[in-house]
Amino acid sequence: MLPYYDVIVVGGGHAGCEAAAAAANLGSKTLLITMDMMKYAQMSCNPAIGGIAKGQIVREIDALGGYMGIVTDRTTIQFRMLNRSKGPAMWSPRAQCDRFKFSEFWRDILENTENLDLWQDTVVNLLIDNKQVKGVITGVGVEFQARSVILTNGTFLNGLMHIGRSKMKGGRIGENASYFISDQLTDFGFKTGRLKTGTPVRIDGRTIDFSKLTEQESDIDVYKFSYLPDEKSELKKRSCWITYTNEEVHKELEAGFDDSPMYNGTIQSIGPRYCPSIESKLVTFSEKTQHQLFLEPEGQKTIEYYLNGFSSSLPWDVQLKAIHKIQGLENAKIFRPGYAIEYDYFEPTQLHHTLETKLISNLYFAGQINGTTGYEEAGAQGIMAGINAHQKVHGKDEFILQRDEAYIGVLIDDLVTKGVDEPYRMFTSRAEYRILLRQDDADIRLSRKSFELGLARKERIDLLEEKVKMRDEVFEFVRNFSVKPVFVNHILEEKGTTPLKQGVKLIDIILRPQISIFDLVNDITPFKKFLKAIPENRFYEILESVEILIKYSGYIEREKNIADKYSRLENINIDGKFDYASIKSISTEARQKLTKHQPKTIGQASRISGVSPADINVLLVLMGR
Repeated sequence: MLPYYDVIVVGGGHAGCEAAAAAANLGSKTLLITMDMMKYAQMSCNPAIGGIAKGQIVREIDALGGYMGIVTDRTTIQFRMLNRSKGPAMWSPRAQCDRFKFSEFWRDILENTENLDLWQDTVVNLLIDNKQVKGVITGVGVEFQARSVILTNGTFLNGLMHIGRSKMKGGRIGENASYFISDQLTDFGFKTGRLKTGTPVRIDGRTIDFSKLTEQESDIDVYKFSYLPDEKSELKKRSCWITYTNEEVHKELEAGFDDSPMYNGTIQSIGPRYCPSIESKLVTFSEKTQHQLFLEPEGQKTIEYYLNGFSSSLPWDVQLKAIHKIQGLENAKIFRPGYAIEYDYFEPTQLHHTLETKLISNLYFAGQINGTTGYEEAGAQGIMAGINAHQKVHGKDEFILQRDEAYIGVLIDDLVTKGVDEPYRMFTSRAEYRILLRQDDADIRLSRKSFELGLARKERIDLLEEKVKMRDEVFEFVRNFSVKPVFVNHILEEKGTTPLKQGVKLIDIILRPQISIFDLVNDITPFKKFLKAIPENRFYEILESVEILIKYSGYIEREKNIADKYSRLENINIDGKFDYASIKSISTEARQKLTKHQPKTIGQASRISGVSPADINVLLVLMGR
């Protein structure tokens, strides 16, 4: 007799792994079903985690007690903090990883998670009774019953791959697609669509002439994703390499456009706007004579390189001819060409903010099934779906993050409120409260919330309290300690800022835009002695936190006040209170959109495309506000 589960997770990608781990760690009896147990959290595309806004999401997953940050830190072969020339709201961590060890570490975590069972199979049917999911049926005919199910099928739902005019069914190169679930859910009334993504060619590093390329080394500073200070990589660091396309490359590529499934009508679905294929770049940016490319190592030892920026579905021989026109790749051999993949997704406006579907109770969607693209966006949805599935089946309150609390809150609210018409990717520009959602303070924002749920462990709260205590102590020291010109003028002159004529408080020097707190730690003896109390493995983290507090406290406070003002709209519940079609004082478009989306709050209604501030004012008047 097979066991009965609280939560079944379908799919072992980034969303599925986070969902299964979260549900199990919270205490739910959980089953994770995946097609291949050797490929948990497989890096199907580039071997990197993080980037603009994505790095912030990974730190939020970590602060909640998820694993993406930990696994990344253990498998990092290069780390860079992007956008350091801008303000801290824009700083975004990014790491190159050993893709093979990444999956290996994830398997180790899952196999050592209590309450979690693993099963290698495909799911072909959902058990549904009276609009409530009751379990799944697998490809080999096994019936698993459950109180909730989370679908994280990635690109496998009716996946179809394209290389030139060749088509192959599958969810990833060399792997079968998943069938039947889309048809079942469509028959049940779900709206589905097709999206496209792609991946570049993989190159044999032994055939690359690195002497013609520009080396991009790892940052010297100690950066990481997890707030757990002892998580780190023991792997050898490796560089990335930069090269460019040119007009000869473009001619070779354009010669194959007649056989490109994107331009001969074979592919009808829409691809990611912000990660376009090389074909799309040539058409969209036809005035450009070159495009930047990155050669990224796939692991610490492998000779395989990923050609970032060269995603393509052109015939393999066209790809190879074009590659041979790129500086440094004149004699390159390839392991496999780039390809495009089409797959089914479900319109995410059919979800609640918990990621539970509106049509079937206790059924949750997470990841690319919701129209997103990217490991980080998937992992974020996975952990939230895992938390909420556990909460519901145990009769506990739903867990929702607001837009001013996390990028994860922005991501889910955008999906559920606005829907998608192309693969959704997170950017800092999507968040209206960026300075509150920095990568350095995700633990301060989220770890206590997660600890109260029972997911984040006591260790994280202890570390958080230590961090805040030490940050505040350092802040008080620099606020009260006076420094004389003789001790700092040489630093000020070196940094191109006006030297002192008389003593000032140390905080006044740190407030200068040209000066970093790290410039002062070695030259002011009392300050240096004071800082010895900070653990070495947290030194950079805590001092960075102090510096941001000093330099940006005014901006942070102002944005908090704005967020507090708008958060009041989130507390005005309008769920089921209006027949929008009968309200003639709002626009026709607003009536249609509000009827379709049925927002729960005024705040959510205000973010629906086509609903104007005037329409919101009418609703507020009708509410007696």
